[in-house]
Amino acid sequence: GQRHGLGIGGTKDTDGEAWFACGKDLEKNILYVCQGFHNEKLYSDSLLASSLSFTTKDPQPNKFTCTAKFRYRQPDTEVDVEILEDDKVKVVYKNPVRAVTPGQAVVFYDGDVCLGGAIIDEVYKDGKKLQV
Repeated sequence: GQRHGLGIGGTKDTDGEAWFACGKDLEKNILYVCQGFHNEKLYSDSLLASSLSFTTKDPQPNKFTCTAKFRYRQPDTEVDVEILEDDKVKVVYKNPVRAVTPGQAVVFYDGDVCLGGAIIDEVYKDGKKLQV
């Protein structure tokens, strides 16, 4: 959200929309930014997560459909979940979701019942890993 000194946003040469971090290359020390709250580069369609845990000890099927949240107070998103080895999980969203970020949690729900969650490791769009 901060752009002071970057010469972007709020200047006469731009359309005034806010700029957002949409990727990074740590090896090259590059931060990629894109303009506009609904910029397509801010959206992903799947993720891989680890440290999977459930709220009950009941066995879970290896594949199931439920809803998920990626941010507090975010609307529920319908997802397909596939449990992988080593407490990892693949999550595919029915519709693209904005600003899903590694290091945050994905939390699974059945209605109002929390099923469990995991920590997001990687996000993808069209099968390509996003550098966020």
